[in-house]
Amino acid sequence: MGALVWLLIPLLAAVVAGLWGSWANRTQKARSDGPELDGYARFRAAMEKSHSGT
Repeated sequence: MGALVWLLIPLLAAVVAGLWGSWANRTQKARSDGPELDGYARFRAAMEKSHSGT
């Protein structure tokens, strides 16, 4: 009986990991990288301006 308990622990961990992974992937689709990429583009443009004057 004790062996069954030890076998259930990894099984339950795998189920919980699968549920968490599907939840994390679901919420990731709701977010957009647009604002971050726009900020990065502005940063690159500013850095190119500062280096072109040198």
